[in-house]
Amino acid sequence: MKFYVKCFFFLIAGFETTSTGLSWFIHLISRNPQIQTKIKEELNQYSKQFLTIEQLDSLIYFDAVIKEVLRYSPPTNGTVRTLTIDDRLPKIGFHLYKGDQITISFYNLARDERYWKVDPNIFYPKRFLNEDQDRNHHSYAFISFGRGHRQCIGQDLVRLELKTIAARLMQYVTFGDGGSELNKGEHLQQFTIIPKHIAVKISFD
Repeated sequence: MKFYVKCFFFLIAGFETTSTGLSWFIHLISRNPQIQTKIKEELNQYSKQFLTIEQLDSLIYFDAVIKEVLRYSPPTNGTVRTLTIDDRLPKIGFHLYKGDQITISFYNLARDERYWKVDPNIFYPKRFLNEDQDRNHHSYAFISFGRGHRQCIGQDLVRLELKTIAARLMQYVTFGDGGSELNKGEHLQQFTIIPKHIAVKISFD
């Protein structure tokens, strides 16, 4: 029974986050045509064939775009942890006690200017490339799926699904900005950060 429960949570954890991440991917590249062009140039080496996992892993720039989508608009709002010991925040002296629940905001960490050399409020995939100065960003500034023993069990499935679907779309479709009236780029924060009032134009290559 435990095995089936684990499988159920694994699939649930990798379902809504994938659809949300894909929506943000489409929105963000529609607003950044130069990034979309670079993705297509990298994919051209494989024509329009189905991509293997090894081929997906070889797409360095595309991988940076996916990471930046997950950083800029993390699928989940954050997580909650329960303290197992008393503690104190050293800079402000605030006391925490065993049993207290602490909310960790993935979104706020990813947008905190203290942890990024390039403005974290702009969509900039190059921050994740080796030659970029931001390659040594703080390890806990980008934790879209949590960190440690209790990180999201569906994160590998989410990344694989997102990369596979997004790559296939990029082989056949170009997305354009839907216009300021329809495309306001807002979001609704629940368990997942759901895109709201987003519109794109679609053209088939």
